[in-house]
Amino acid sequence: MPFSDRKHKRSQRAAPLLPKDHGGGGEFGGASFAGAVFNLSTTIVGAGIMALPSTLKQLGAIPGLITIVLAGMLTEKSIEMILRFSKAAKTGSYSGLAGDAFSGAGRNLLQLCIVINNLGMLVVYMIIIGDVLSETWSQGVHHTGVMEEWFGLHWWTTRFSILFLTTIFVFVPLISFKRVDSLRYTSALSVALAVVFVVIIAGIAIVKCISGSIGMPQLLPNLVDQASFWKLFTTVPILVTAYICHHNIHPIENELNDPSQMKSIVQTSVVLCTSVYVATSFFGFLLFGNQTMDDVLANFDGDLGIPFSSLLNDIVRVSYAIHLMLVFPIVFYSLRLNVDGILFPHAMPIAYDDRRFFLVTAALMGFIFLGANFVPSIWDAFQFTGATATVSVGFIFPAAIALRDTRVISTKKDRVVSWIMILLAVSSSTVAICSDIYGIFNGNEGNEA
Repeated sequence: MPFSDRKHKRSQRAAPLLPKDHGGGGEFGGASFAGAVFNLSTTIVGAGIMALPSTLKQLGAIPGLITIVLAGMLTEKSIEMILRFSKAAKTGSYSGLAGDAFSGAGRNLLQLCIVINNLGMLVVYMIIIGDVLSETWSQGVHHTGVMEEWFGLHWWTTRFSILFLTTIFVFVPLISFKRVDSLRYTSALSVALAVVFVVIIAGIAIVKCISGSIGMPQLLPNLVDQASFWKLFTTVPILVTAYICHHNIHPIENELNDPSQMKSIVQTSVVLCTSVYVATSFFGFLLFGNQTMDDVLANFDGDLGIPFSSLLNDIVRVSYAIHLMLVFPIVFYSLRLNVDGILFPHAMPIAYDDRRFFLVTAALMGFIFLGANFVPSIWDAFQFTGATATVSVGFIFPAAIALRDTRVISTKKDRVVSWIMILLAVSSSTVAICSDIYGIFNGNEGNEA
């Protein structure tokens, strides 16, 4: 047997034990098409869904819906490039692909971006869960949570107690799984709850349309000055955040019984999530119009103007809180994987080391829990991570890898799309960050005055 063939076979046998290239899932395999679709769709549909109706308020209904679809198409293309270049580089991880293109520095930078993105999202998830189930304060006004509303004020309805009990009885069991496919049933339920939200919000909007209590939505953006034009670009990081799932592509693919299905899985998931996003954005904006909040969930805190308004509000809020609880372990999976990759780059996969698995899991969960309890509001920080780390993971790294083209497989279309993604990401992120900084300082000045 030629030496090159022996070397190839030896590398194939060793593949499951490569440090981070198989996500700790190499020895399992056997994940189904449907399970992978649910897991990937759950990765996509997180907190971003609630911010999308406000993008239509910013962009107008027609440009907003078109932009949501285009963002989905760009996401699908960026993932397709990641999968194709990973196959050429013979690597089973996103960070491994970045390392192949840009050496160890590129690998570490990508892992750091994923860690920042995922940590930010998970802390936000816990904050929202606390806001919905317990209580929250907004501009000095106390908003009662569902549990306090139903059962009154007790020690077990306080914010700290609810988050602690949720961590112990929901998060800890779910984040203890060592393979992502083990979460396929909770992911299916999570997607179903997102669909329930769409059905409810669509039903309310249709009922109010029939009764004539809803006017024509704003179809085009309201551009009154130069500032309003630049503000349009602040929606791009929100859209990228809504579709971000790149960090879980390889862990899901590595567990598939037939990895060649991954392209179809990505396409199915993106189409499913885009449909949910379009419906949520359209009906949410139709229902609330210019009163649409940055987080549309906040609109379900008063009278909807229809029978059973209070009951529908509670169903929407509780179903969304449960949805986030089920999204949490999917995002946590890749967070743990990349933190382990940064701290122990040459160790065996974390799934094979129980002690390291427990320590990394406990440390991360403790950090997220503390962040959710002691950071009163991190929406501004979340916007910054969306405009930096998230945009880098979703657009800049896939495009840069295609332009670097170390395996000489990049097509002319790849290069054109890559430059579009980079220019869009850099320009929109710069405008979004400047706009956020201006808003913070302007708000502070207003407060001081």
